[in-house]
Amino acid sequence: MHVEILPVTAFQQNCSIIWDEQKNAAIIDPGGEAEKLIEFIETQQLQLEKILLTHGHLDHVGAADRLKQHFQVEIWGPNSADQFLFDSLPAQSQRFGLAEIAVFYPDHWLDKEGQIITVGDMNFEILHLPGHTPGHIGFIEQQKNIAFSGDVLFYNSVGRTDFPRGNHQQLLSSIRQKLFKLNDEMIVIAGHGPATKIGLEKQNNPFIKN
Repeated sequence: MHVEILPVTAFQQNCSIIWDEQKNAAIIDPGGEAEKLIEFIETQQLQLEKILLTHGHLDHVGAADRLKQHFQVEIWGPNSADQFLFDSLPAQSQRFGLAEIAVFYPDHWLDKEGQIITVGDMNFEILHLPGHTPGHIGFIEQQKNIAFSGDVLFYNSVGRTDFPRGNHQQLLSSIRQKLFKLNDEMIVIAGHGPATKIGLEKQNNPFIKN
């Protein structure tokens, strides 16, 4: 499994492009800079199969519809509890002084806990991880020992909960009851900043007191 992390926009959001040995690929949280992402995918001659979204904040979905149209692929996720964020994409754009992102919706809401999304030889289990947003999900590849956690768990930090419908206690519960049940060597690719491991965060994260 190959992983390329391309930070995009002023938010430096970690857009992850993943692919197998046969170059079957998915892109997780394309937050912006669509042309940069398209160039990488085409230069690497990847066969993009799916666009995967952890939640509906602008900095994670800003380029999704452009990529969908360019590659003619479907958008999967997040949980439908985040529909209000897709409804508000123009307002989100205005709030941050960015070019307007028109309203769009995923082709598939991922509302079933434990559902498996397949991309080539990669199998991603869906975990519902509310708190940062109500419909936030994570994509967990158990066999390859890697988790794409969006804005829930960071290196020595946790996601913000001061946005609309955020809930701090719910966020901590998502981490403790779901992410921390993963094995300690599980690599976590967060929505911003460096990667980490579950075991390291159990030991060192100052925001989580077990």
